[in-house]
Amino acid sequence: MTVSHTQLPPDGRSGDWAIETFEVSKQEADFARIRSMFRPLESVEAGTYKRLVRGRTIVMSNTQMELRTNRAIMHRAKGHILINGLGLGVVLAYILGKPEVESVTVVEKSADVIALTAPHFTDKRLNIVHADAYEYKPEKGVRFAAVWHDIWDDICADNLTSMTRLKRKYGRRTDWQGCWSEYECQR
Repeated sequence: MTVSHTQLPPDGRSGDWAIETFEVSKQEADFARIRSMFRPLESVEAGTYKRLVRGRTIVMSNTQMELRTNRAIMHRAKGHILINGLGLGVVLAYILGKPEVESVTVVEKSADVIALTAPHFTDKRLNIVHADAYEYKPEKGVRFAAVWHDIWDDICADNLTSMTRLKRKYGRRTDWQGCWSEYECQR
């Protein structure tokens, strides 16, 4: 499972948000491999990647950790999909590559993130909605095969309350739903 930096939007800036290309050297990758013995999500291979940043905070990237923590939706995606959180478009790029995906609705709160990321994705199956995941209301009768919630900047047990809230909100609208890094937050 890969999403190359070339499949993602170009570098740019909008408001406090930016997309940047960055390199992980062999030395940095070796250090991360050692650190991953204590923190399993820290592992990363040497190479060229993209990241989405808000101010000085790295919100997401297309490193192996991001792919691992999003694999549940990447494998389950088929039919009509709802994603709460556009971000860099890593999940979106992957699932739009699956012919069994009929449509994808992405709900994104930040107009700046939409300005940076959305123009790169021109697939006719895609609908990007500028809204808050907690307030968005799908049209009456719309049902999704899967719903994925990915609106958090970091992995923290404090996210579990909002994960539960989102799952309750969308529970009657989907056959399956999950949250980015829910398992890691529970641990």
